[in-house]
Amino acid sequence: MNTFVLATHNQHKIEEFNAILGSLVPGITVIGYDGPEPIEDGVSFAENALIKARAAAAHTGLTSLSDDSGICVDVLGGAPGIFSARWAGSAKDNAANVQLLLDQLGDVRDEDRSAHFQCTIAVVNPVTNEEYVVEGKWPGRIAREIHGANGFGYDPVFIPEGYEVTAAILDPDEKNQLSHRSRALRALADRLSS
Repeated sequence: MNTFVLATHNQHKIEEFNAILGSLVPGITVIGYDGPEPIEDGVSFAENALIKARAAAAHTGLTSLSDDSGICVDVLGGAPGIFSARWAGSAKDNAANVQLLLDQLGDVRDEDRSAHFQCTIAVVNPVTNEEYVVEGKWPGRIAREIHGANGFGYDPVFIPEGYEVTAAILDPDEKNQLSHRSRALRALADRLSS
C-alpha cells in the first residue's frame, strides 16, 4: 500500500482526496498532516502547493501531496485566485468570502460572470527528491446569489459549465466527478500509474 501525506489540516480535502484518488489508483491511502503550516508566500498556485508539500515531506519523511486551489473570476482579472481562502480578510471565512465576491460582481451581466476553479497539486518525494505539479480546471460562472448546502467554499455560487445549478446543489459523487480537484487528481493518477 502506498501512503501519501496530504499537507492540510482540512478534513474536507482529506476525504475528497481519498474518495477520488483511492478510486483511481487502488492501494493508495491519503493521510492528514499534523505538522506546522508553512507560510504560503508564493505568487502562483504551483508555488504555494510546492511550499506546503515540501514542508510536509520534510516534517514526515513521507511522500507528500499538497494542493493549492481557488476560484478565478475573469472580470476580476483572475481574482480571488491564490487569495481565495482569505479574500474577505485574514481569517478563513467562507461566508464572508462568498459575500464579498457577490458584492464585487454586483451588476455584472450573467454572460460576463465566467470563472473557473483551479486546483494545482504538488508531489514531493523526500527520498528521491522528485517534485512535480499537475493541475485541473473546472469552468463555469458565478451565480447572482447563494444556492445549495453541499460542498464548501465558493460551491454555493459556482455554476459549472453545462449546468444551471450551483456546485453546492450537485450530489457529492457527481461533484467529485466534475470538480477541479478531481481533474487534477485524475492527472495525478495518470502520472502515478505511468
